[in-house]
Amino acid sequence: MMMVPPRRAVPIAIALLAATAPPARADERAQLNACKALVDRAALSQPANAKPDDAELQRCRQIIREWTLRDARVSVDENGRPLR
Repeated sequence: MMMVPPRRAVPIAIALLAATAPPARADERAQLNACKALVDRAALSQPANAKPDDAELQRCRQIIREWTLRDARVSVDENGRPLR
């Protein structure tokens, strides 16, 4: 096995880490808006006796729940101004 000099090992390690890192996620607010639209479309298109929801719909409902709980704890808006 060939040894790599220490000063070359760091850039190689960083490159490997960057290559294996998960892709960047979309803006959280954009993701919330997309999930709200998906849930709204699903509610309009499914009859009351429809089969259980798929995984994507469940994930979106969880994201909406988390945002609702988060917004309940926040006392300032996006610009830092008090809500009350």
